[in-house]
Amino acid sequence: EALSMMKKRGVWLVADIYNGDYINEIGARDGWPAETMQKNRDTTDKQREVFRKAVKMGVRIAYGTDSGVYPHGDNARQFPYMVKYGMTPIEAIEAATISAATLMDRQDDVGSISVGRYADMIAVDGDPLADISILVGDKLVMKGGEIVD
Repeated sequence: EALSMMKKRGVWLVADIYNGDYINEIGARDGWPAETMQKNRDTTDKQREVFRKAVKMGVRIAYGTDSGVYPHGDNARQFPYMVKYGMTPIEAIEAATISAATLMDRQDDVGSISVGRYADMIAVDGDPLADISILVGDKLVMKGGEIVD
């Protein structure tokens, strides 16, 4: 019912469906309490189920992460999960670019490659439409038209 209301009203879903696996890995490694680990598994499974339904229903989805949960710089690990749970590779990329820009009302500045935009982009060695996980690896980063390390 909530997803139907979101679709009807144009409400955006921004969900991190990767962080549950990170928490499970770190929690197991560091001996977190069984109750915490079970809650993580339960909420992760439910979140992914809702994400899949949202994609299928056509709810507007923008890319977002809980990068405070896992290390900054690992944000791209979200892409393969978005594809695994229902999006096509181009839909996942659009969620992180034009859709996120639209959600933030910044589509005139960021979110697409066009004259007058900030020229914040990445380049990878491969085709992310053929293998979305290529976005997780090494990449060239450009911010404001300048290459950064």
